[in-house]
Amino acid sequence: MGLSEQTLIERYFHDIGAARDDVILGVGDDAAVLQPAPGYELVATTDTLVAGVHFPDDCPPAALGYRALAVNLSDLAAMGAAPAWALLALTLPEAEEGWLREFAAALGALARQHGVTLVGGNTTRGPLSITVQLLGSVPRGRALRRSGAQVGDALFVSGTPGDAAGGLAVLQGQLAVAAPWGEQLRERFLRPTPRLALGAALRDWASACIDVSDGLLGDAAKLAAASGVGLCIEWQAVPVSAALGMALAPEPARQLALTGGDDYELCFAVPPARLAPLQAALPPTRWGYTRIGTLEAQSGARIVRDGTVMDFSHSGYQHFR
Repeated sequence: MGLSEQTLIERYFHDIGAARDDVILGVGDDAAVLQPAPGYELVATTDTLVAGVHFPDDCPPAALGYRALAVNLSDLAAMGAAPAWALLALTLPEAEEGWLREFAAALGALARQHGVTLVGGNTTRGPLSITVQLLGSVPRGRALRRSGAQVGDALFVSGTPGDAAGGLAVLQGQLAVAAPWGEQLRERFLRPTPRLALGAALRDWASACIDVSDGLLGDAAKLAAASGVGLCIEWQAVPVSAALGMALAPEPARQLALTGGDDYELCFAVPPARLAPLQAALPPTRWGYTRIGTLEAQSGARIVRDGTVMDFSHSGYQHFR
């Protein structure tokens, strides 16, 4: 006989994550009861990962447990928020204990690392689908938004975009890369790094911020559109990792850095007057971000190479076309 829903929850998800004093009532009741701190605003996000759409069918369960929470942590990072509570809706073809054990262990480890407690959710039978809702908080009036950037603001990106798309190609057998570069790319897809510390620090400096999940060019264009401005990205300024540079020739590597999805980095704008103080307070080499362009009055997104506008129309991943 398979596991009952109640047994599954009690065995694998009852004590996931950090112990928090602001959880009045967590897993095991009809709903959670939570107590946000005075002077803070609630921030909420949710993401769904579907087998065959967001990850390969044979993706390791530990990677899925990590990734399901990490993509939501990245959303809160883009708001400058601190994560606190998570809910999990898990649809499974079968309640396989080995799979559940690895999934829950990885989810719990990342939750504890970032002070998150799993406070509820739901399980059901069906094609594999994982939905995490994440709640957190930000000091009142301090949340970062996509809107707020102005003409002349500098545009930055954290990390090295394109690595996750390269890693997915490695996992799917579409890209052969020698060790250790192939493994580095693979890990960037399976275990993205949520930039929570950077997001919180940017509350003092950034005029706008967005999570890079559907491709750097497309998400940067969303930030510009939300702010009512356009953007110009310098082709040669877009960072390319050593691993991606070993996997692809320079041209396709930088194109993938601009268009590949699933990086979960931060793209943010900073007013000119704050540039020097930002770089003094958060040195780019230590915090891992790169200036890639400027926001401008001309609407849309331009890619410029050696002073010439490139014919570059890819706008990022779209779920529905």
